[in-house]
Amino acid sequence: MSDIKKIVLSYSGGLDTSIILKWLQQQYQAEIITFTADLGQGEELEPARKKAEMMGVKQIYIDDLREEFVRDFVFPMFRANTLYEGTYLLGTSIARPLIAKRLVEIAHETGADAIAHGATGKGNDQVRFELAVAALDPKLEVIAPWRIWDFKSRTDLIDFAEKNQIPVAKDKRGEAPFSVDANLLHSSSEGKVLEDPAVEPPPYVYMRTIAPEDAPDAATYVEIGFEKGDPVSIDGVHLSPAELLTKLNDLGRDNGIGRLDLVENRYVGMKSRGVYETPGGTILIAAHRAIESLTLDREAAHLKDSIMPRYAELIYYGFWFAPERLMLQALIDKSQEHVEGTVRLKLYKGNVIVVGRASPNSLYSDTLVTFEDDRGAYDQKDAAGFIRLNALRLRTLAARDHKRD
Repeated sequence: MSDIKKIVLSYSGGLDTSIILKWLQQQYQAEIITFTADLGQGEELEPARKKAEMMGVKQIYIDDLREEFVRDFVFPMFRANTLYEGTYLLGTSIARPLIAKRLVEIAHETGADAIAHGATGKGNDQVRFELAVAALDPKLEVIAPWRIWDFKSRTDLIDFAEKNQIPVAKDKRGEAPFSVDANLLHSSSEGKVLEDPAVEPPPYVYMRTIAPEDAPDAATYVEIGFEKGDPVSIDGVHLSPAELLTKLNDLGRDNGIGRLDLVENRYVGMKSRGVYETPGGTILIAAHRAIESLTLDREAAHLKDSIMPRYAELIYYGFWFAPERLMLQALIDKSQEHVEGTVRLKLYKGNVIVVGRASPNSLYSDTLVTFEDDRGAYDQKDAAGFIRLNALRLRTLAARDHKRD
């Protein structure tokens, strides 16, 4: 510990990271630098600065990373229509590599020896942070207090806080009903009242969406414009990445869209139950698949769909900076060169319904698919030979099996 003179701490200003801050000061006798990321979590971040100052921190970083988060992390992931285990839009997972990247940058800027995070030893985030740091700067030491210290319970933490004059909010003096993580893409809630997967989540768990049954009785229509696979406009108005996702979040919230009650397989080996709200992302993935349906070749689309589960696992497990993720990203990005156009959607009581799509790069041909006169564009007689060739191996197998009978 005496070799470490300066530590960059991922700091939220909440009880846990405030305790970690004081614990690091005591255990390492090192200078602590705090970093708080504004990823669109919807919280006032200045209290984190004031709390760090009160605890003697001289270098305090509070960075607005919303545009970078959406542009360089969320949008590349959505180009792949990424879903972990078929349903989860990876809102927490995709934020961790950006936080880790900035921690490493600050360590380089300040000459720090180590970084520290507040992820517990039971979750995925510890893996994501530390794999990212290993990829970006393996010389940096990573300190994970939850795997080191002797605290065993919330009561132990509060006792430490009170002994060290760390403010404890009144609602933290008892057991919190559940834990929350949020950013511009989503919010996630886990633990306590949500630990029994057989019990419906209480209404107060949801913070980003109204209940679908309380949504308006009239549908909301929205048109999303795409260029090279990324959304660029809403109803003809061009927006920055963060502005666009914020607007979609508002539309999703007001129409009860984006709720997910999920039991997932954590990378560390256990199952966990979480409640996720991803209003804008739920709208966006439906729109993106719709514009791809017009512009992607069949085999390109099927190949892309086949690699998506692997790509999703890499993000969920924390391998954003690994070569295999970068290789898959290159393939995905190549597929998006002609994914351009507009998608019209109807939002209604929790549902996202595609009602129209158009593209200057469309592969859809009404001349080919029409039930009317196709003016010779397609000779239906050709299908007979096509079917015979595809059936050849099936006929051969059947002949062999009948011979055995």
